[in-house]
Amino acid sequence: MGVIDGQTIIDITDKFPDMLSLIKAGKLGIEEIESVIQSGRGKIPLDHQVLLAPIPKVKRNIICVGWNYLEHFNERYRQDIDLPKKPTIFTKATGTIAGPFEEIPLSEKHTKMFDYEAELALIIGVGGKNIKESDAMNHVFGFMVANDLSARDIQQEHGGQWFMGKSLDKSCPVGPWIVTKEEIKDPQNLDITCTVNGTTVQKSNTSLMIFPIKQIISVLSQGMTLEPGDIILTGTPSGVGFKRNPPILLRKGDEVEINISGIGHIKNRIIDSYES
Repeated sequence: MGVIDGQTIIDITDKFPDMLSLIKAGKLGIEEIESVIQSGRGKIPLDHQVLLAPIPKVKRNIICVGWNYLEHFNERYRQDIDLPKKPTIFTKATGTIAGPFEEIPLSEKHTKMFDYEAELALIIGVGGKNIKESDAMNHVFGFMVANDLSARDIQQEHGGQWFMGKSLDKSCPVGPWIVTKEEIKDPQNLDITCTVNGTTVQKSNTSLMIFPIKQIISVLSQGMTLEPGDIILTGTPSGVGFKRNPPILLRKGDEVEINISGIGHIKNRIIDSYES
């Protein structure tokens, strides 16, 4: 595992074999990394490396918040649903994790409506249960860019249950790294954009979330213990592909890029899955 220092990467595998071990180490782990960076040893040019997902193997499903931007809620395909008074929660399977610049396989055998969703992802650092909103940020380790790729037709075919439509393999590219919370002045004021083949399709700001990060963490922890390394996607803005006129649905060769200010960007090309 490595840490990013400017345009270089520093191998810290001898101290922390994976990201989860660093997250569990908490403040002491960050302090140790800072000392390694200051030493200047073991630096490798970043442009010579292939960046993987910061947490390539998650222990639990990725937790997701749906309909967390009002204009996106208004894009819902079922107009008989009222605006929820509490966050709408679903999950993506562990096998959905993909790297920030990895090619994403699409099997048109399974879906004809593969869609993008730009999202801010947060990573739990300190586990907890029944967390108060006032204490919620003390449980955050950091933030990433994420794309909640979704098979809309599968979503709609299973009684309104989203799990299968959200859980195709490699359908959650994340990265390009984790920016610790100390480096983000205000996570509720970050610009978030998505482009498909260079055309902007989503453009918003995290200030427009219906349920802010502190409330999301508090609600999720009521009766359910959050654990270090848990990944939470905080919702997507309006502009999703299946609701555009005409619709923009992802096909082989398309490139989807998501950028969040203060964090960075991920860019993924859609390819054939070559499934039989």
